Amino acid sequence: MLIQSKPSAKYEIIQTMTLRDNNLLNIQWLCNIAGVSRSGYYYWLGTEKNREEKQRQDEYDFELILAAFKYRGYNKGARGIHMRLLRFSPPTIMNTKKISRLMRKFKLVCPVRKVNPYRAKGKAAMAGRASPNLLNRAFRAYGARMVLLSDITYIPRRKSREDGPDVYTYLCVIMDAFTKEILAYSVGLSADTDLVLVAVNLLIEKHGHELKTEALIHSDQGCQYTSHRFAEVLRDLELRQSMSRRACCWDNAPQESLFGHMKDEIHYRPRSDVHAMIARNIDDWVDYYNNDRPQWSLAKLTPSEFYIYATTGVYPLHVPPPRSAAATLALGGSAPEPPEFTALVSEEGEGNENKEELLQ
Repeated sequence: MLIQSKPSAKYEIIQTMTLRDNNLLNIQWLCNIAGVSRSGYYYWLGTEKNREEKQRQDEYDFELILAAFKYRGYNKGARGIHMRLLRFSPPTIMNTKKISRLMRKFKLVCPVRKVNPYRAKGKAAMAGRASPNLLNRAFRAYGARMVLLSDITYIPRRKSREDGPDVYTYLCVIMDAFTKEILAYSVGLSADTDLVLVAVNLLIEKHGHELKTEALIHSDQGCQYTSHRFAEVLRDLELRQSMSRRACCWDNAPQESLFGHMKDEIHYRPRSDVHAMIARNIDDWVDYYNNDRPQWSLAKLTPSEFYIYATTGVYPLHVPPPRSAAATLALGGSAPEPPEFTALVSEEGEGNENKEELLQ
């Protein structure tokens, strides 16, 4: 209804009616019917040039937003666009409120992540081999290359036969909990222990010299991680092992969040693409994630940039670093000493919820 419209919409209708040929309507009468003041209407008429200039500026700014939104083909929200604009040449500084306003104005929508309910897995047979939860959700308390998180996810792909069983592409990832950087990953046709061992071998090959003393690998209680082969490999590499409590996805929250973002952003057609195509898409996304996808909690840096920032203290952007806890921790100002991790907690024990990891 007209009475519920914005004043600007009412002013436009009044202006349209008064510009008609042989108009006999009184402006004061029209303003009374519309529920607006005559002074407000005349002020609106006097600022028409300002509105046109603002519209032109909004259209120009939106072109920049659209370019950042489409960068490398992955959709981004207001924060992602803000951090991508900082990497333009020259850097473009635009706050998230303005970006959100222009996205609403020009109907640019970024898909919202859907809640992924926890799917219980049968792990009772492996409970006896489970390692204690040494990490206790202190994901970012010990600096870079100290806490490594690992997990396996699957992507449904095209069946070999329509009447055959479902087939999947499996992905194992090892990430640095402090920098959120994907250090190693492996893609395969089977979710067996070999899939995890390939990722571990790649980790040592690429980043073995960066791993610190007493580094720890944390995972869930999947059969791949409770296997004797995996435990022996970690012992040979002098890496410690930690495991989440049963049926507690929060104990490995950053890794779960990573898989959620990947499945939202990666381009694949479930039950249509073949394994090789999905593997190529994963390769491209991992490169994008590590090097071109800045994160708000990482001082607006990409994971690879944040690692350099954390180890050198040199902020790579041409703007001052944000005064945040993440930036302070990156410079080593508040990191606790690394040798001792939190002891094993009980099934009902309290931990540092750190739920913000799922919101990044």
